[in-house]
Amino acid sequence: MAGKRDVLMQASRLKLAVAQVLNKEKYLGDVSIYSEGNKKYLKIQLKYENNDPTINGIKRVSRQGQRIYVGKGRIPKVRNGYGLAIISTSKGVLTDNEARKMGVGGEVICEVW
Repeated sequence: MAGKRDVLMQASRLKLAVAQVLNKEKYLGDVSIYSEGNKKYLKIQLKYENNDPTINGIKRVSRQGQRIYVGKGRIPKVRNGYGLAIISTSKGVLTDNEARKMGVGGEVICEVW
């Protein structure tokens, strides 16, 4: 929303996995990791179409104080299929469609549209 071209943050495996899923689904541009001393940083290039961001909204579902888990039959649809839910499963971090196809449930991390 601030119109920045890239974002820099401290890296973690979960942040990297979520960024790679969003990159694969064409919501983000390039995702890279670089080290500065003994710290690792995640550099994410944001994507815009006609000066409008491709990510219109993002909602965190599972929080540290309240984890939200779903079974394979209760995976949510976001905005009637126009958005996607990112789910942490035993098969890795997947989109809602991939989790349905694989028949696995897990922790709903966030919803993106």
